[in-house]
Amino acid sequence: MNSTHPKHKPFPIPVRSAPIETTAEPSLDLGHCSDSEPYALMVLGDSMQPEFMHGEIIVIEPTGLAQDGSFVIADANDELIFRQLVKHPEGWMLKPVNPLYPNIPIENLDPVKGVIVLKKVPGKRKEAKHYT
Repeated sequence: MNSTHPKHKPFPIPVRSAPIETTAEPSLDLGHCSDSEPYALMVLGDSMQPEFMHGEIIVIEPTGLAQDGSFVIADANDELIFRQLVKHPEGWMLKPVNPLYPNIPIENLDPVKGVIVLKKVPGKRKEAKHYT
């Protein structure tokens, strides 16, 4: 046994109960982040495959510039969804990469809540892709 390294005592990690939702609708609670701070989410489902795979981590910039072709988080049909923003002659559309899912028309960019700036594969330090 190597006696040159002192034993470290475990550091206690505080655990707090999650707040109980008082409304029927879930909300995106970003904790103590301000509305302008980037945050990360995990991709769930296959609506954005093959560009974004289930389990990948995406970083969202709430104040990012949303433009034609940007990948965005948007408020549509009373839920936050992850889609590609596409301009068409009648306005804007939230388009899934996977053609099995429907496009969602939007009148303007007000529903856009943030722009994806990075995707990362968990556990693979060098596998990341930046979006601008």
